Amino acid sequence: MSSYAGPATWTSDFRPAFGLSNPHLQTIWPVAFRMRPRVALVRERVELPDGDFLDLDWSPGGSECAVVVIHGLEGSSRSVYVLGLMQALRAKGWRSVAMHFRGCSGESNRHSRSYCAGETEDVGFVIDHVRSRCEGLPIVAVGYSLGGCALLNWIAASGAGANIAGAVGVSVPFKLAEAASRMRSGISYLYQWHLLRRLRSTYRRKYANRADAPVPMTGVAQLNDFFSFDNAITAPLHGYRNVADYYGRASCRQRLAEIVVPTLLLHALDDPFMTPETAPSAEELSPSTRLELSEHGGHVGFVEGTIARPRYWLERRIPAFVE
Repeated sequence: MSSYAGPATWTSDFRPAFGLSNPHLQTIWPVAFRMRPRVALVRERVELPDGDFLDLDWSPGGSECAVVVIHGLEGSSRSVYVLGLMQALRAKGWRSVAMHFRGCSGESNRHSRSYCAGETEDVGFVIDHVRSRCEGLPIVAVGYSLGGCALLNWIAASGAGANIAGAVGVSVPFKLAEAASRMRSGISYLYQWHLLRRLRSTYRRKYANRADAPVPMTGVAQLNDFFSFDNAITAPLHGYRNVADYYGRASCRQRLAEIVVPTLLLHALDDPFMTPETAPSAEELSPSTRLELSEHGGHVGFVEGTIARPRYWLERRIPAFVE
């Protein structure tokens, strides 16, 4: 892989495992067939200024840098892609910490709001907290999917004040409306069904005995696509007028030119959560941003090697960028 070289769109060196070039196989394989990596994690609960809390899971040790790992929609520190990266970072001798968005650590958060693609306050709070815990260590942040969108929005909004050494965004839905539309059609509808089932389950668990539910329990089942769920729940809980306002303002593609931190974007053109046109052009990138595109890879998949002995390219590429 060529070294980091400034503003450009590059073709990545990822090559799918023989027999796994299909985008759905790339997406599903790590979740369905990979043994969950074993990583010893230590939980820390941090209290937020507004009275809510966040849970962080630390991989102890490491003295050269600290890497903050941010999961995607309805993910957690138990997501296989989070554990896989943390395992690879530990092998390098680096410290890492998985940030949970509000309500994603196994316990419902206290406030009505939870998290969304436009969440920047909590990302910034965690980065500052990690900096205080790892004084003197350079910090790199890695965000997957929706977590990547939130991370990029925070970096763009913070400018030079981001004060981190670098960032990585993986399979980021750069334009939320296009991603939501894509997941209404074809096989991608199954991903939407799976994620919405989890979102509705999380919602019911959180609001079962609360009086501040934005939608009655009887109405949650009617929210059968991302547009309706985000319009009824996500947008109003996070200060947006409606789903159009949320998707328009919380998408990160229009803010990529504002990024001043060295940033690597890893994206597959066959990502079934999006269309190829979702990826930004080189003209939309800032001088500190590098976009690496691969023809295959699916959504947070990037399985290389062979079916018998699969390897996970992200766990090679991301540490190489950090290094």
